[in-house]
Amino acid sequence: MRLFVAALRTRKSASMLALGFSSGLPFALLIGTLNAWLGEVGIALATIGVLSWIGLATAFKFLWSPLVDRVRLPLLGRLGRRKGWIVLCQALIVVALIGLVVTDPTLDIGRFAAFAFLGAVSFATQDIAIDGWRIDVADDDTPVELLSAINQLGYRVASIVGGAVALYMASRMSWPTVYAVMAGVMAVLILFALAAPDTQRPPDIAVSALAAPGEVRPGLRAVALAIVGASWTWAIVTLVRFMVSMLAETPPGAPRPSPGDFLKYHGPAIVVATVLVPLAVAGWINWLKARGRGVQTVADTGTSAMRTAGNHLYGALIAPLADLAQRLGWGVLIVIGLILTYALCYNVWASFAYPFYLDYLHYTKDEVAFASKLFGIIMSILGVSLGGYLFVRIGRFPTVLVGAILPIFGNFLYADLADGAPYIDLVLGTLRLDHLAIALGSDERMARLLLTICYENISTGLALAAFVAYLSSIVSKQFAAVQYAVLSSLTFLIGSLGRGVAGEMFDTLGYATVFRYVAAVGLLAIVFVLLEWWRASRVSATAELGGTGEAA
Repeated sequence: MRLFVAALRTRKSASMLALGFSSGLPFALLIGTLNAWLGEVGIALATIGVLSWIGLATAFKFLWSPLVDRVRLPLLGRLGRRKGWIVLCQALIVVALIGLVVTDPTLDIGRFAAFAFLGAVSFATQDIAIDGWRIDVADDDTPVELLSAINQLGYRVASIVGGAVALYMASRMSWPTVYAVMAGVMAVLILFALAAPDTQRPPDIAVSALAAPGEVRPGLRAVALAIVGASWTWAIVTLVRFMVSMLAETPPGAPRPSPGDFLKYHGPAIVVATVLVPLAVAGWINWLKARGRGVQTVADTGTSAMRTAGNHLYGALIAPLADLAQRLGWGVLIVIGLILTYALCYNVWASFAYPFYLDYLHYTKDEVAFASKLFGIIMSILGVSLGGYLFVRIGRFPTVLVGAILPIFGNFLYADLADGAPYIDLVLGTLRLDHLAIALGSDERMARLLLTICYENISTGLALAAFVAYLSSIVSKQFAAVQYAVLSSLTFLIGSLGRGVAGEMFDTLGYATVFRYVAAVGLLAIVFVLLEWWRASRVSATAELGGTGEAA
């Protein structure tokens, strides 16, 4: 601990703490706390669910990460390789927050959503630059592991400020005033970013691996990139167009767009475009390389700005999946299925937590701030720690399986809470926790919420630790960062799509029924975990390139 505190006194570590805070604050304000504001002013849950799709900016950020990595901004580029992007994004976040302050969501939800979207894209882009900064400035005195820990510390503190503190403030002042204060905090953080050290920009060179003999030729790479790029573009444009139609004013007599219908008719196509098409293209690339067709016989020495940009985009969109498909073969379909379903059980309804607590159950903002953010974050940390312990004690797949099972029962707890908590009260009475709550100056009603959040946050924290460890174990060392970003983005994609439908279902079926339906969806994750456990047990680690620990 002394070393950790001493490290914070260095310029790099102090800057990392401030940058971690600037990363976590807009995420908490725009992805979580904003829904409490919208729920309080009476915005329909279906609309809140669709608006939560702004979180897809985090899922899609790897698409423009090569741009952030290579492009030097006019004027701001003089600040440093990463600082120019960080300062620009922080300024845009301030603009977005001020835009929310001056817009009434009940009168112009479309404009409100536009400012929220600007903020989401800005903080996702800021995260790209901050991640690169953390790696660039690391050295022997401040290693990347230490900077990563400090980054998480800043991020967690920001989640409390953007969650618990914001809710506490909102119970005493208006929501626009709260966001105006938070915009001021973000403006101050720009000063910390300006004071941070940075590294020099390296010369622009092509991705070395793609220049080697045996790689497919640039022309074929361009074709592959065009196919994948067109698929991703179609998916993003389709999602944005539906968001706009959902948030725009509906003409008199015209039916309001339905998230359920959208997912029914477009959801499968979006999954195909963003998952299966890139996998098919990656398989085609591997087929060409395996047969020596269309490959370079000598090293590619051609250089140009377009070639460099194309190589970086290829490295972000296709090469990671090609490597994964090459190592796992048909087993990649099981891996993708596990990734798509693992977090569905608890990710789908995350955007509706505040409306559920505040508007449906009628807890106060202070009560929710304490239970959901302060107490909840502590329970999440406990869950993550428990997941790490189980990973060491019982192994990878047993822990991943436990992480798939436990959150299902969390949904049943929330369904019981929505029904008046008869079974939760039985547990409280049996364990005498209701008496403990009263002795501590609280009441049985608060004890119900704390017990539910305790179980849910521990179970999802454990699941998160297991999932992160699993993903980290299947990525190759050659493509570690980009491959992890691509795979983890698939979790955000399906979870965000599901929230649009969940919001409509909450409006029509009620919370308790939807919680039980979502719990049933969790069974899919269990099936894919068992299939992946079986697949991995039949493949030796040394049989796969990269030695990524595929054996169970």
